[in-house]
Amino acid sequence: MDVTMDGTKQQRRGNTRQRIQDVALELFAEQGYEKTSLREIAERLDVTKAALYYHFKTKEEIIVGIFTDLTKPIEDLIDWGRSQPHTLDTKQELIRRYSRALSEATPLFRFMQENQATVRELQIGDSFKDRMRSLRDIVIDPDAPLTDQVRCVSAIFTLHAGMFFLQDLEGDPEDKRAAVLEVAIDLVTQAHQGA
Repeated sequence: MDVTMDGTKQQRRGNTRQRIQDVALELFAEQGYEKTSLREIAERLDVTKAALYYHFKTKEEIIVGIFTDLTKPIEDLIDWGRSQPHTLDTKQELIRRYSRALSEATPLFRFMQENQATVRELQIGDSFKDRMRSLRDIVIDPDAPLTDQVRCVSAIFTLHAGMFFLQDLEGDPEDKRAAVLEVAIDLVTQAHQGA
């Protein structure tokens, strides 16, 4: 019986942590990271500041937690990519999976785009660069001509650009994501055929 109670308590704690992160990300998007206080996050959640402190002591802890949780699929993707043969199929699947991971982490990437100065100051900036380098190293052939290496890196950033620059265009979001993915896969395919 104690185990069940502990499990329920742990699950509830996890849900609270998730709610804090979701609300914080909403506030960061609405008014910016710097202008958002822990007090405002607690008020929006309708909890005391002490209750918030139980889970997170600082805004940086909240954003690092969000980053860690939402980029876990990217970490898993990098691990998967490193274990695969360096083939066109692997590269295309990596781009497909990365597109899905980005889609699931859209609020975080919007935050990063809109708060670039803050992101540079926080540890997540370096972590994100490391992840991008890891993806780059999986998708490019180091012996390929430079233009083909650029095509592969451009495929990754095409997915990023699609998140930001197509959001205000007319059309179904899933259709836009599919179009961006098609262009990214075309870039990787063209680079691979040139190698």
